This record gives sequence, structure tokens and C-alpha cells, in this order.
Amino acid sequence: MIQQELQHLYWRVGFGLNPANFNSLPKNRQQIVDAIFDNSKSTSPLKIDLSFMNGVTVKDLKENPKIARELRVTSRKKLADLNYAWLNQLVNTKELLREKMTLFWANHFVCKVNHVVFAQKFNNTLRTHALGDFKTFVKAISKEAAMLKYLNGKQNKKNQPNENFARELMELFTLGEGQYSEKDIKESARAFTGYNHDFDGNFRFKMKVHDQGEKTFFGKTGNFSGDDIIDIILEDKQCATYISAKIYRYFVNPKPNKKHIEAMANVFYKDYNIENLMRFVLLSDWFYDDENIGAKIKSPIEYLIGMVKTVPVKFEREKDLLKIQKLLGQTLLNPPNVAGWKGDKAWIDANTIMVRLKLPSVMLNNAVISSGENDELRKKYFKKNKGKLPIKVTVDWNTFSENYKNINPENLQDYILQGNSNKGTADFLKTLSKTSKQEYCVQLMSLPEYQMC
Repeated sequence: MIQQELQHLYWRVGFGLNPANFNSLPKNRQQIVDAIFDNSKSTSPLKIDLSFMNGVTVKDLKENPKIARELRVTSRKKLADLNYAWLNQLVNTKELLREKMTLFWANHFVCKVNHVVFAQKFNNTLRTHALGDFKTFVKAISKEAAMLKYLNGKQNKKNQPNENFARELMELFTLGEGQYSEKDIKESARAFTGYNHDFDGNFRFKMKVHDQGEKTFFGKTGNFSGDDIIDIILEDKQCATYISAKIYRYFVNPKPNKKHIEAMANVFYKDYNIENLMRFVLLSDWFYDDENIGAKIKSPIEYLIGMVKTVPVKFEREKDLLKIQKLLGQTLLNPPNVAGWKGDKAWIDANTIMVRLKLPSVMLNNAVISSGENDELRKKYFKKNKGKLPIKVTVDWNTFSENYKNINPENLQDYILQGNSNKGTADFLKTLSKTSKQEYCVQLMSLPEYQMC
């Protein structure tokens, strides 16, 4: 594989590739893709300190409102720790594709919950099933405490069905809009009655509130359970097509190619094995077409992690990571709604593009920037800081220099930027000083083209 193809592959399955790693890779596409999957066979769950919940019981919360309030406050604070732990795992993982898939599924099976124990458990369920059997995955999601809480699953009882999960299961998680009727929603909601969880977030099925009557769903009639509904949904090839299209837009190109998506759906529909689908994509010639290289606008997390993996930095105050995520428009564990982030062009607006263009110089040049009146970062955070961003980082230029030591400064753009630059940018690059790789790297990261991968 040529350099450009390698970089494209590693931006899709991860967050880029440093030149120092090129020589250690296998020589052909099949071997490289095999190695990517081999490295992602294991799973490393996120684990933060949740000892504040030790010994707490339901009775404690009911009898002492003060304890309940204190636990809620602590839980929200711990969500920040979970956020940091996830970011750290994205930067340092060996299970590259599994973590990238976890990031993808988090914006597919969208869930937001303030209970940190449930949030951690849900995130690890995404990670566990990220490359596994999709049918098993959907069934596991339907039983997660976080999802039951988020979409009111516990309130779904035979005498008063709640349709939230049944609707989103079809509209967002499996089939897409317009692929079901209102009756299908009502009947499937009955099948999911009785879903509940215990205090620790373990699934519990309450038969006494489950509707045991016959349901008619997608033309079939029976005493269906929630798992039965999922089985019936996945019999429809539309599910394979819908998921394949989302994966294509995320991992290949935001502009869908019906021919390629159909080919993906044919593979996926055979057994709903996510790994088999991803192997098919990554080994296909069309995946490496020029039109797909540099075709994606980096999500804020892709942008931030990619920059940190190129030039390692240590954040002296972890809370600064939350500030950056908010400025960029994507805070992990805090999706905007049940549909998640729209992605692609929605990542960029007048405010976020200013942040993106300024952030490399802010982070990598001693956290000092110019005092221009139109500086969005300054407007939000600099009034009391006299030109300095309230972000404290230690930049590891030594590792950068080691990773790029064999790259001539004039060729650095070929490794930092993805895809072809337009003529205006190409001409501009000729005017930049290339005497310092460090300075040139920051300048390259400050270009609009760096937003693409």
C-alpha cells in the first residue's frame, strides 16, 4: 500500500498514522487489515473510581434525601472523569478499530444519562459488542439500564405502554424513518413491557407488568417478547441497508454511494456480523478511491485526538479537556438529543471553524494567541486572562521530532494533510518557512484542509 492509502486507512480506523510506524506495518493490504482486526480482538473496559457508591442501598436513598442529593452531585462530577478516561483510551489504545467503532456506535445507539454507574456500563457494552453480532448487540442495548432510563423503558407497563424505545428502535437504531407504521410501534412497545433493572444497573424482567397478550407486528402475530421483535426487524433487509449506509457515511464518505452500500448490505445481511462487514469495507478497492481520501470533515473528537497523536500533549488540568470539547461542539457522553450529532458539515459553523483554526497555535505554542477582535476563543474565555487561553498543557515536541525525523520539512504536508490541497493552499504552502518542523506543523494544522480526513 502506498503512503496515502495507509494514512487514509488509519484515519478511518483510528486517528491517523505517524511516519515512524510505517516500516513496522505488514507489506500488503490483507496483512495490514488482518493486523488491525487482530489488535482489536481484545476489549479493555473503561473503569473509573466508583467507590462513592459502595454500601449505598435503595433504602438509604428513600429514607435520606440529603444522601440522594449528594450522590447525584457526585455522579455528575464523576461523568467528567469518565469523559477523560474515554479520551485517554482513544489516544493510547492498541485496540484501535474497536475504540473507533465504539465512538461510532455511541452516536448510533445514542444515550445520555447522569447516573455514572449506568453510563460506564453502557459505554462498555458498546465496546464489548462493537465488532460482534449486531442482533446480540441490539438486544443487549434494549436491556441496558442507561437506555431504559433514557427512553423511559421502566415506565413501559402493560396497562400504560410507553412507546419511546419502540419508536427509536426502528427509526434510529435499525430501519430508519418511514419503514414502519404507528401500529407497529404500539404493538412492539407492548412486547418490551416489563423491562427493568436493579439498583446496580443489572437487567431485571418484571413479568407482572409485561403484556402477555398476542401482538401483531410486521404482519406476524404471536405472544412476542422484546427479543422476538428485534429478530423480526432484522429479518427485513432494510436493517442491513440502513446500518451499512450509516457505516459508509462514517467510515468511507459522507456522500453515499448506492452501489457500494448495496454490496455492503449483501454482506451484512448474511449473518449481521459487524467484523465481516468492516473487513469487506476495508479490503474493497473502492474504499481507497481518491474521492474518499480527505472526503470527511473530522468530528471534534477526531480532530482533537488526531492532533494529540501527532504532537503529544499533557493537559495539566483535565477540566480543560471539557472546555475544548464544548468549544468544538462535541462533548463525549453528552449528545444533543436522541438522534445524536448530525456530523459532516454540521460540525463547522462560524464559531467552531474559528476555534479549529486557532486551537493548534493555542495548544502547541505556549497557549498564547493574538488579540484579534474576531477571535471566538477570546470572546468566550479571555476577558480575564489577558490573551492567554485558560488551558495549561505540556507539549512533547521530542516525540514528534522522533516520529518525523526521517521526513523532510518540505514534505511534512504530505503526512499532516489528507487528500489534495486546492491551488490556493498549495501556493500558500510555498510561501511558508520550512526551517522548523515544529512551526510548520502548527501552520499546517491551522489550515482549513487540516479539518478533513
